[in-house]
Amino acid sequence: MKLYYAPGSCSLAPHIALREAGLNFELEKVDLASKQTEHGEDFTKINPNGYVPTLKLDNGEILSEVAVLLQYIADEKPDAKLAPKFGGMERYRLMEWLNFIATEIHKTLGALFHPNITPEWKTAQLATFSKHCNFLADQLDGKQYLLGNLFTIADAYLFTTLSWTKFHQVDMSKWPALTDYMTRIAARPAVIETMQKEGLIR
Repeated sequence: MKLYYAPGSCSLAPHIALREAGLNFELEKVDLASKQTEHGEDFTKINPNGYVPTLKLDNGEILSEVAVLLQYIADEKPDAKLAPKFGGMERYRLMEWLNFIATEIHKTLGALFHPNITPEWKTAQLATFSKHCNFLADQLDGKQYLLGNLFTIADAYLFTTLSWTKFHQVDMSKWPALTDYMTRIAARPAVIETMQKEGLIR
C-alpha cells in the first residue's frame, strides 16, 4: 500500500492507523498547492479531486476519504482491534463517531484554513466548534477514548482534527477532558512515530 499525504493534514489519521495496525506501507508526500507528488507525478491523475489522504492498494486500486481509509486499514488488521467487527452495535457507534468528526469537527475547523475567511465567518465557525467541544467533553467524561478504554480509528481522526486548534490558536483550556485526551493520544508510540515522520515533532 502507498499513502499519499500532506504533513499535518487529515491524512495524519490514516497514517496513524497504519502504524497502529503494524501494516507495511509506503509514504509519498503531496504538495497540495501544485498538486505534485514528491516524485514529480501529477497527483490529480491519481486522485482527480486533488486532495489527501489517498491510498493506493497493492492491486493498484485507489481509495480516498478519511473515514473510508480508516475502516479499510482497521479491517486489514482485525487483530489490532482498531475497529469493532461488523454486525454489532459497537461498529455502528464507531461509524457514528467517524461521521460526526468528518461533518462537524473536520468541516468546522477545516474552514478556518480558507484564505478568504472573513472575521464574521471565523467567529461563527468557532462558536459552532465550541458547542461541539462541550459535547465531546461530556462524551469523554470517565473514558480514555471515544469507545471506552480501547483506542480506535475514530480517536486517530479526532486527534488529527483537534490538533488543528494549535494552527488557529484556539484556547482549549476550558475543556480539560479534551486536552487530557489529546495528551494521552500524543503519548502513544505509533502516534509519536507518525508525527516524527511527518516532521511535526522532533
